[in-house]
Amino acid sequence: MYRTHFGLQELPFTITPDTSFFFAHASHQEALNTLLVAVRSGEGFMKVIGEVGTGKTLLCRKFLDALDHREFVTAYIPNPYLQPMTLLLAIADELGIQYPQHINQHQLLKLLNRYLIETYAEGKRVLLCLDEAQAIPLETLESMRLLSNLETERRKLMQVVLFGQPELNVRLDNPAIRQLKQRISFSCRLAPLSLSEVEFYISHRLTVAGYRGPRLFPHKAVKQIYRASQGIPRLVNILAHKTLMAAFGEGAHVVTEKHVRMAVADTESTQNARTVGSRLLRYLTALVSAVAVVGLLPLATLALTGAAFLTAGGLA
Repeated sequence: MYRTHFGLQELPFTITPDTSFFFAHASHQEALNTLLVAVRSGEGFMKVIGEVGTGKTLLCRKFLDALDHREFVTAYIPNPYLQPMTLLLAIADELGIQYPQHINQHQLLKLLNRYLIETYAEGKRVLLCLDEAQAIPLETLESMRLLSNLETERRKLMQVVLFGQPELNVRLDNPAIRQLKQRISFSCRLAPLSLSEVEFYISHRLTVAGYRGPRLFPHKAVKQIYRASQGIPRLVNILAHKTLMAAFGEGAHVVTEKHVRMAVADTESTQNARTVGSRLLRYLTALVSAVAVVGLLPLATLALTGAAFLTAGGLA
């Protein structure tokens, strides 16, 4: 593709959660530090909330990589939309627990509890990370609480980190699992990137991918990507990747605003914000016409100024 053209060793803007590309911007680094401190202090339940595309899975993998595996035994469940028994089986598989083919939930819980006690006796901790936790059924969340009941006088024998979209908070507000909500001792929220962070983010990923040339994304191009993506890392990756493809197609060695516009036009996920802006712009235009009819020219001028602000990307 464009890798050789720009002198890259690998593609810099793939959307797979590769920890070598982890960018420690403010909220992500704060969340990582909080999780590391919390698990080492023996907390039972922790929670990380982030909108779609803000890098929850990448943070989870970076967090797991940062743990000392001489101290922690970890289990990662990427899709926990499972009934209680099925999730318990998945946890047992992740932990390498052997169990007979025909086993009921009570027997499986006994095996898991025995494993947790034996692991604790070896001086290790068991950590479970559940990605996409907003999809976990209520009865499955309650089974996680019951499994976490096993503890010593000093700490929990299994620690759980929930990674999920904001809908997870709504699910946890359900009175049926209020005991679980009370047990969440640390909660972090991942924020979108700011404009300056998007600039550093793009530069960081290019550097990791092996780019050593002059500046590839001018500030105006970065600003366009920021406005279109609203600082969501996944959308930044998609737009930057398509922008490089557009530049490569024209044989250019520096991207331009035209290349970004081509990328934005080709990306469906960026159309929603533009649609909202267009609707407000049409409303303000109608307002200008209405107030002009009754002779309120100062108000019309003010509305027109607001319309120009929206057109310039003030909603981003």
